[in-house]
Amino acid sequence: MRLKQTLAAIGMAVLGTASIYAAQAQEAADDPGPAAYSAALKDKRVVLVPMAIFDLSQGWDAFLKREVTAWGGVYDIRDPNWVTDAGNQALTDLVNSEPKPDVLVVHSPDLNSYKKVLEKAHKKGIYVVLIDNPMNFPADAYVGSDWDKLGQLEAEAAVKGCEKSAKKEIGLVQGDAANATSILQYNGIMKVLKQHPEFKVVAEPFSNWDPTQSRTVTATMLQQHPDICAIIDFWDGDAVGAAAAIKEAGKKDQVFLVTTGGGATSACKALEDGTYGAIVMTDVVGESRDLNAIIKFLLQSGQPAGTSHTYIYTLEKATTKADLKPDSCWDLKALQAEAAAK
Repeated sequence: MRLKQTLAAIGMAVLGTASIYAAQAQEAADDPGPAAYSAALKDKRVVLVPMAIFDLSQGWDAFLKREVTAWGGVYDIRDPNWVTDAGNQALTDLVNSEPKPDVLVVHSPDLNSYKKVLEKAHKKGIYVVLIDNPMNFPADAYVGSDWDKLGQLEAEAAVKGCEKSAKKEIGLVQGDAANATSILQYNGIMKVLKQHPEFKVVAEPFSNWDPTQSRTVTATMLQQHPDICAIIDFWDGDAVGAAAAIKEAGKKDQVFLVTTGGGATSACKALEDGTYGAIVMTDVVGESRDLNAIIKFLLQSGQPAGTSHTYIYTLEKATTKADLKPDSCWDLKALQAEAAAK
């Protein structure tokens, strides 16, 4: 009798466990997430409007193309090729198009040029995400560098690079007077140098982001101030000009060149061969992941365009030759090949 009771109890326990597992399986099968995710994202249109096609924008383009396509969206890119009016026209055409984009990812050339057309985008229900360049415009999100902090990192690297120099003279090669990245970078540099009164900025010309002009102003700077121990050029795209001028002046071992850039393989090569002393490199992989995540969030949020204001800053640090690791830089060709294979 006792044996029959024991067997019956075991049987009930097994049936109860089976019922629990069956209920759990049913709950898992009814997970609402994938359907809601697909419904919110499928066929949504995302368009990237960079300043031009260069390493950073090529990285963003490859990541966005891969990710947006993977979650069922439609992706496109428009290239103004450094011409602000062309960028304004591209945005105007997109805002007035049918079907219109659901999200515009914008790399603005300055603080104000795109403001009016982006205000129209918001009125038409289009989300605006600013990438890497801040604006005087309340975008739904900003993803990119904290340019003040980036300038501080550059200045700290320059101070360290001048440790053995008797004279503490620094030159700056700025971008332009209207671009937020140039203005904020300058502010960050000056904050650090105020903490080092022995250092003096002896020249601060603009290159207008042009390597030829960077080369010219750097050559003039070195002639007028031969004791300069460090130069901070505000972008590695034109710092190649500053590097050439330093080399031509025979001062490669005297002048520590600091810059910032996208962190592609060319940046690591420039650190390895001594062209640059330090680069504050953008984490393009992490930045692109953040960009994709905020786009997906906005599209699922149900929040009206223009009512969300989020800031996601990219993790950055000054990298020198001594800091290089196998994954310090990203390979554009490998990234593009991966995106093409998806």
